[in-house]
Amino acid sequence: MTEEPMPTDDAAVAHPPGSATLRTIATIAGLGVTTVSKALKDAPDIGEATKARVRRIANEIGYRPNRAGVRLRTGRTNVISLVLSPHEELISFGLELIYGISEVLRGSSYHLVVTPHFLDRDTMAPIRYLVETKSADGVIFTRTSPDDERIAYLQRHGFPFVTHGRSALPEPHAFYDYDNEAFARMAVERLVTAGARRLALLEPSPALTFHRHTVDGFRAAVEAYGVSGEILAGIDLDTPVDAIVAEARRIALGPDRPDGFVLPGDVSAAAIVSAFQAEGLVIGRDYHIVAKQTLPILGMQMPAVGRIGEDIRLAGRELAALLLRAIAGEDPATLQAVEQPDATQRLRAAMQPVG
Repeated sequence: MTEEPMPTDDAAVAHPPGSATLRTIATIAGLGVTTVSKALKDAPDIGEATKARVRRIANEIGYRPNRAGVRLRTGRTNVISLVLSPHEELISFGLELIYGISEVLRGSSYHLVVTPHFLDRDTMAPIRYLVETKSADGVIFTRTSPDDERIAYLQRHGFPFVTHGRSALPEPHAFYDYDNEAFARMAVERLVTAGARRLALLEPSPALTFHRHTVDGFRAAVEAYGVSGEILAGIDLDTPVDAIVAEARRIALGPDRPDGFVLPGDVSAAAIVSAFQAEGLVIGRDYHIVAKQTLPILGMQMPAVGRIGEDIRLAGRELAALLLRAIAGEDPATLQAVEQPDATQRLRAAMQPVG
């Protein structure tokens, strides 16, 4: 009996992309469909050379697993959902977060789907949709509140999730957070060192957990340094930029205006500087700012602004890694981390204390 010649990998070049199946790969590689399937799943009983060859052919012919078929066989969607608000202050935040998550998922079978959530809508709507339709294997979401009902709902349904931010709920849940209390303390210290004595904080939305952390750190620090500290009235981090600018211009023209500002966002820092410049006030001479920086552009455009970094891309990577572990069934109490502020971005030495 004469054996048929084994197909060569060159057949992959002629195969139309987008219509490839496991059988297509098997035919090109001269292997069984079961072997190809196991190779793509990194099965230990398949040799590394075979796995590498199968993956190369799969990439060349544009093979993608059929999600419907995967879901029927495994109950998995291979989808992770990121619920994100397209808020002005979150624009740079969102881009960096997506980039970090994608870096981790790039080497996995998971795909990232961004589910938008607007601040004036029901926060539960996107979460209910994901759980009820089983359209994702896990979810990442932000802007947590102390008694966040999304967290309690997902815990009741046993749906894997991780949050960017903490809560005050009694049952442990997976989270990655930034130490906003330490940020506020560090910001006050730098402002006092620069000569500021009348400090003001633009607070995060009072509905969010990190509001308490930020305000607690600010109040403790101004008390420790013996300077005055106020929470800016009528505006917060969720206030539209034009309203922040308008209020800042009013403050700039008023008596006993603050000479040091703690601002937990890049956009709000740009708004305050713009408003004060319009009234002839010079940063570093008439007032100081220490802001939380999430993108390098803040320092490029306004080098006189003191900056304390939050690495949002790192947060994305950590959130993705924690969620994969949550999906694998790890105890949520072991899936918790808090990032410390980047203390390397100091106020410029050329800045003079406020007289």
